[in-house]
Amino acid sequence: MTTTTPPVTLDDVRDAAARIKGVAHRTPVLRSRTLDALVGAEVLLKCENFQRAGAFKFRGAYNTASRLTPEQLARGVAAYSSGNHAQAVALAARELGTTAVIVMPEDAPASKRDATAGYGAEIVTYDRYTGDRAAIAEALAAERGLTVIPPYEHPHVIAGQGTAALELLEEVGELGALITPVGGGGLVAGSATVAKGLYPGIRVIGVEPEAGDDTKRSLEAGRRISIPVPHTIADGQALPTPGELTFSMNRRLLDGIALVGDDEIRAAMRFAFERLKIVIEPSGATPLAALLSGRVERLPRRVGVIISGGNIDADRFARLCAGGD
Repeated sequence: MTTTTPPVTLDDVRDAAARIKGVAHRTPVLRSRTLDALVGAEVLLKCENFQRAGAFKFRGAYNTASRLTPEQLARGVAAYSSGNHAQAVALAARELGTTAVIVMPEDAPASKRDATAGYGAEIVTYDRYTGDRAAIAEALAAERGLTVIPPYEHPHVIAGQGTAALELLEEVGELGALITPVGGGGLVAGSATVAKGLYPGIRVIGVEPEAGDDTKRSLEAGRRISIPVPHTIADGQALPTPGELTFSMNRRLLDGIALVGDDEIRAAMRFAFERLKIVIEPSGATPLAALLSGRVERLPRRVGVIISGGNIDADRFARLCAGGD
């Protein structure tokens, strides 16, 4: 009988945790009695909106960039992202004394573009509805000799993202379920690797916006499905298809996908602001939205939630909370 070693293991995540220690923040876990009462469970929120660069992405970006050779660092790195991975790679590059070129969609939130530039990165824009961001980044990398750090399709990136779940479970102990946003699939793949490695009976649920249900469709079909680039306020989850590596992991590890609408995401952002006194971006609010709207069935007594980020400017946050776009 042949046993296949998974691309990312619990030991890989533990190794990533040691590498990012003292560089990435160990983010807080928050509770709300009101939230517990509303959903009928003890909910523990791992708040990656307090992470450096404002999102979990710094974990994977730094874990990956810090493993490059001196020669690779001397030439620089490249990345493609709608915002959070862009900022994370730009900051990781600055921390490691190298340069970064980031391919970002023209309609990426201004606050995310400005923050990425503020960390010292060069920004190259494209049209997300007609352009191929990965192809653009690869072409730039080939032309300039850069190393591409993908947003999710890399074992070191996935292992780095999994450190958020590792910290949560180290702090709070066994949970009946872990709920996390799903975009390209790196965060949920890394989180599920940790959760199932520590507690095999735990349920791991991913959450997608209704307009961007590519992972849910793919899991149901047993193969990667492509959809039109979705129009959703959750810009970090506006992807047409799950990653190849992440999907291969998630079809084995995930127990289900919940879908939430944009109005439910807005309501979750308002709840977090009013009750928890925190600002979270739309993509980061999707798992909270799934809980508040009853989209996750058979909730256990204790539930962990990863709030993936808080990168949103004040004007857009106010518009969204008021019901606009």
